[in-house]
Amino acid sequence: MDRAQKEKVVEELGQIFESSGVVVVAHYAGLTVAEMQVLRARMREAGGAVRVAKNRLAKIALEGKPCESIASLLTGMTVLAYSEDPVTAAKVSDEFAKDNKKFVILGGAMGGTALDSDGVKAVASMPSREELIAQVVSCIGAPAANIAGAIGAPASNIAGILSTLEEREAA
Repeated sequence: MDRAQKEKVVEELGQIFESSGVVVVAHYAGLTVAEMQVLRARMREAGGAVRVAKNRLAKIALEGKPCESIASLLTGMTVLAYSEDPVTAAKVSDEFAKDNKKFVILGGAMGGTALDSDGVKAVASMPSREELIAQVVSCIGAPAANIAGAIGAPASNIAGILSTLEEREAA
């Protein structure tokens, strides 16, 4: 890899560290190519990405970034999982680590906050942005549905009484 390629990689990694909601650092020593492809596919489906980069270049890219404190995690065979959504990369990484014991989560960063492996698991247990939006919408919509049901209930009760009276008269 020549100097120009290294500078390009450092620039790309810098953008990843700046724009991502969460970055997860993990060891992947011993994983097969097929297992890494499964991880990449799962992450892509969820809206995240996986990147393997030289630790030295990643440390250079981290300089001056809010998540600079994760530089100490970059030792050995590391992989970076990241996503714009602050929960997605952590969730997918945590689920993948449960299935594959060779994939070991070291920690990560959420904005300027450094996370250890337990912190990543805590973030993974949080609901995603879409799940939170769905919960808020259901909370907002529930009172309206209750009001509509309450308004319609007397009319349906009257209709039921009238139909019962008609049936009695007809009999």
